[in-house]
Amino acid sequence: MPRLTLKGLSKAYGTLRVVDNVDLSLQEGEFVCLLGPSGCGKTTTLRMIAGFIEPTSGSITMDGEVLSAPGAVLPPERRRMSMIFQSYAIWPNMTVAENVGFGLKLQKLPSAEVRARTRQILEVVQMGHLADRYPAELSGGQQQRVALARAIVVKPSVLLLDEPLSNLDANLREEMRFEIRRLHDEFRITTVYVTHDQSEAMATADRIAVMNAGRIEQVDAPHLIYTQPRTRFVAAFIGRTNLLEGRLADGEIGLDGFSLRAAQLGQKVPDAARPILLSVRPQAMSLSRSQPQTREGRPVLAAIVAQRTYLGESWDYVVRPQEGGLQLRVTAPPLQVHEVGEKVWLELDPQQIAVVS
Repeated sequence: MPRLTLKGLSKAYGTLRVVDNVDLSLQEGEFVCLLGPSGCGKTTTLRMIAGFIEPTSGSITMDGEVLSAPGAVLPPERRRMSMIFQSYAIWPNMTVAENVGFGLKLQKLPSAEVRARTRQILEVVQMGHLADRYPAELSGGQQQRVALARAIVVKPSVLLLDEPLSNLDANLREEMRFEIRRLHDEFRITTVYVTHDQSEAMATADRIAVMNAGRIEQVDAPHLIYTQPRTRFVAAFIGRTNLLEGRLADGEIGLDGFSLRAAQLGQKVPDAARPILLSVRPQAMSLSRSQPQTREGRPVLAAIVAQRTYLGESWDYVVRPQEGGLQLRVTAPPLQVHEVGEKVWLELDPQQIAVVS
């Protein structure tokens, strides 16, 4: 039985449907990210799971018990859930230890057990040496660790996180996303994590649910979301890609200026009656100054470098094949330097190209 199930979950405000018929199940110990742009319905979905918002239709079930349905919502404090907010919501008048132990005191546990569990979890989040400090004396990352410790120490059935890293700088966000995953691997708490940051979702989640306009477009493991996007929105939202439209004829997909053998893609190609949309990631192509040796099924095109951007770990090139009117973004290693206007050879790897519906 799944730990948490959303079935036909919807929320409407008048005629505006913020969440639209969402179906999602989480197994015990699974970490799922709700990923999408602002206004896609991910935070509203999380707040319905927490019990702060009543659904317009559908249901939320945990371990077979209905928590939410229209007209019947179990209060948040009775859901065996912990929630971490964007603002951390730690009490400024309490020390680190008092903040972390507060939920245990509400459970009326013996004082000795409260102290022992508080000490233990503070060591786990590497905050034991700061137990007597107040929030105002902590950095943003340290405050986030306190919020994590407070949420985990009560041993919730489900942990909810709402954009928890958005207030941190880039380097600290990267550090904390790995810390969140480390804590999940240690405690195996079923987790729902809301974010608009693709890197956070990729680094933390077992599965990602990509949301758009209130609906889930695709739920999959991070590497499948990236390499096998099912819709135009998912392909464009996750990372960078080139979306190319073509048509199938005699086993060949005709594109602007070149063609691909459908059999080389390793995916089922839609009916030839309608256009085929392909997602070609920048790293699915390579550049060279001399014409590469022809390999079966790999198109090789003469092209011109139109733009370039140095990103430190790589070059981001925009190249224009000499045949057709395409402009393609290509990723190259940092030492592979091409000048704007230079003639190059572009090679495509069909195995890295996805068919998008």
